[in-house]
Amino acid sequence: MTDRPADVAMLQDIYARELVAARMLDAPLAAVWRAWSDPAILTRWWGPRGFTNTTEAFAFTPGGEWRVTMHGPDGTDYPNVFTFRLIEEARLIAIDHDSAPAFTLTAIFDAVDGRTKITFRQLFGTREVCEQVKAICIPANEDNLDRLAAALAQGPWR
Repeated sequence: MTDRPADVAMLQDIYARELVAARMLDAPLAAVWRAWSDPAILTRWWGPRGFTNTTEAFAFTPGGEWRVTMHGPDGTDYPNVFTFRLIEEARLIAIDHDSAPAFTLTAIFDAVDGRTKITFRQLFGTREVCEQVKAICIPANEDNLDRLAAALAQGPWR
């Protein structure tokens, strides 16, 4: 039998450390998956509005690294290292952001009538870190999904 109060406490802790965004994209699942798994496409849309990226390494396999430098609109460079934790073809990608602040990003993909629902879950190690970055990450995650939608509208293969 499950200890319900312990389950509730565990879930409350996770919810206090997690930011979630979701979007229905006007693109088939195969195109959305490719936009995440092809580094040339991913580099084009990743990050908040106004950022550009340079990908130095990309190994799309569990345990593989994605090294990307995000270039801010003010010229500041933000080196990032991600490790792919879990990849389930056309269903889920979990990546660990190994740079500060550390978090695990899980992207969940669902095909819905020729479109794709994406759920973007960002889990931080502590409630305090989540609270510190929430004001930046929530709009940045929305920008990220906006940029993904725009890249898909242009055709991810272009």
